[in-house]
Amino acid sequence: MQDNLSGGNRYMTQLFAHNKKNGLTQELIEALIPMFEEASAGAIAVDRDSRITWINASYSELLGFDSPSSMIGRFVRDVIPHTRMPEVVETGKPLLLDIMEHQSQQFVVTRLPFFDEDGGIVGAVAFVLYDDLQPLTPLVSKFRRLHQDLVAARKALAKKTRGTRYSLGDFVGASPASLEVKRRARLAAGRDMPVLLLGETGTGKEVLAQAIHTVSGRAEKPFVGVNVAAIPDNLLEAEFFGVAPGAYTGADRRTRDGKFQLANGGTLFLDEVGDMPLPLQAKLLRALQEGEIEPLGSNKVVSVDVRVIAATSRNLETMMAEGSFRSDLYYRLNVLEIPIPPLRERLADLGVLCEALLEDICDGLEIRGEITDAAVSALGGYDWPGNIRELRNVLERALTMGEDNGLLDADAIFKVLPRNGSRPQSSLSPRPVRPLAQVMAEAEAQAIESALVACRGNRTRAAKLLGISRSVLYEKLARMS
Repeated sequence: MQDNLSGGNRYMTQLFAHNKKNGLTQELIEALIPMFEEASAGAIAVDRDSRITWINASYSELLGFDSPSSMIGRFVRDVIPHTRMPEVVETGKPLLLDIMEHQSQQFVVTRLPFFDEDGGIVGAVAFVLYDDLQPLTPLVSKFRRLHQDLVAARKALAKKTRGTRYSLGDFVGASPASLEVKRRARLAAGRDMPVLLLGETGTGKEVLAQAIHTVSGRAEKPFVGVNVAAIPDNLLEAEFFGVAPGAYTGADRRTRDGKFQLANGGTLFLDEVGDMPLPLQAKLLRALQEGEIEPLGSNKVVSVDVRVIAATSRNLETMMAEGSFRSDLYYRLNVLEIPIPPLRERLADLGVLCEALLEDICDGLEIRGEITDAAVSALGGYDWPGNIRELRNVLERALTMGEDNGLLDADAIFKVLPRNGSRPQSSLSPRPVRPLAQVMAEAEAQAIESALVACRGNRTRAAKLLGISRSVLYEKLARMS
């Protein structure tokens, strides 16, 4: 080969070199090299330590970096947190057509190891085949149909066993706030520690709790959920710790297991833990600290191995100050905290949320739910006090009242959207004069938000809509955060 090959060609040469013995000629290798790079939206290579040794300009721009040289030598996960390049380097196995999330974008990536002359792994190279999943709509639609069949099978299985229905993919969203929730959820799944989910009603706390369990080391064990607020106080102890035979008048003569015993080896989800009465808080604390419970009416101590995920829509710190929630229990539960933002703080996710909800609502029906960009923008003008649960209700009502066989436009949304939660569009009262720079900054932020809502969170299309480059949009979003 020529001595003046580019950095990418050198890595591709090494990649294909070990295949010469299988009949790949030098001419074929040289023909394949530019084809791979030309067909991709970006390319990158790492060494044996997963440090970046080469990246082309298109991938650097895609990632929001002005200069490819500034990335050389850095650990690849410091630049691309969700990349699986280190896995390819470690195993020597390629990963073909993998979907990777980076910030608010999704890429289709192929990753290949490359070898030295002795067949030893010396690094890996990756190609971004698509930086926008829109061209893959038919394939994605087929995947979603298969996913719906899988969800239906899971639901049927969940009726027979104490399993989960949701995975991390069911927590829908690609906004920075949503990606941070998913990042913490993955962290929680990899560590066997108590987790506290904080969020308003309807933000998806149980979905996230089940998702954490599904990808954790306890996934094959039971997931048991209990809504503390839905159980009368006088029954909570029996519900949690079980009942011994004849513990009280009218009690069953057989042992009745509590939620801790049912969840043994798995995960216990305590929803609305802030509603738990103080006497039970003390017993729950002991169970968490000692790994032991004592069924109601029994003198025997039972050992349990349970990972607790708690959730609440209340302010536990305020409750501690008021004396209605134990501080020692709070610190025991809050080892890893995951705040889940309300829907009004992640309006850029409205488009993908609507698509996911409409698919679920229309599952088994003869209509296919679709929503226009104008309808999504209309939804963005509402404050959503009921969050995703309320959004689902609005979409169901719009479908029920609609006349376009499942197509929801802005008019269909306005017919069912509550008016008392809408944001004021204008005000006739005089406003104080403010610095021009502040007014322009606010107008710019509003324009960016509107573009992201209109493009359903896709930053590439939003940048085009705003008439700016993708890297400039990333810079502006970074200043806004």
